Amino acid sequence: MEFTVADWGLTPYEKAWKRQKELHQKVASGAAPPTLVLVEHPRTITLGRAASGENLLFAESWYRQQGFEVFWVERGGDVTYHGPGQLVAYPIFPVARRVRDFLRLLEAVVMDVAAGYGIESYATPGYAGVWVGEEKLAAFGVAVKRGVALHGLALNVNTNLEDFGVIIPCGLKDKGVTSLQKLLGRELDMNQVKARLVEAFRRRFDPVPLPAPGSWGGG
Repeated sequence: MEFTVADWGLTPYEKAWKRQKELHQKVASGAAPPTLVLVEHPRTITLGRAASGENLLFAESWYRQQGFEVFWVERGGDVTYHGPGQLVAYPIFPVARRVRDFLRLLEAVVMDVAAGYGIESYATPGYAGVWVGEEKLAAFGVAVKRGVALHGLALNVNTNLEDFGVIIPCGLKDKGVTSLQKLLGRELDMNQVKARLVEAFRRRFDPVPLPAPGSWGGG
């Protein structure tokens, strides 16, 4: 599957969310090609479809007072954190009903990137994401509308991991969070990580004959 890449840099979550939904409509209608969006967000807490709010450790007003934005969104999963130094990827790709295959490919993409830095990681059906030991390196949360995916994955690169301490990430009380910076003991060049992520996406998705927009029956 061929796709284009859009780098939105550091963009407020709400603005990127709106742009993402606009792009999604274009991809679903065939007006735009499948697109991989790369972005970083300011400090933001998002809650997905599985969230009830119980994994927020404080009232929503407290987060906003501390400089976090808070959004309830349509992706899968519970609560997570976005912030500078975290590479977020939104693959606006046609998947039709092959959502599980799509998620397995996303996991493989992140594991490829980690392996490129000499890090052994793994994915497990019981806990969505990519893990190193008992700590999550990347979180996943997608939605599929009109057969096209939106939202995606968040890879901790140079992320301030202390910010995860204000929530129970993904509702997992006995699991930790890690980053490439923590695992390697040095700050990474974000542009290099982006290039490696795009390369991994092309390697994993180019051979995949995903359906063209308009070839499925609604949903």
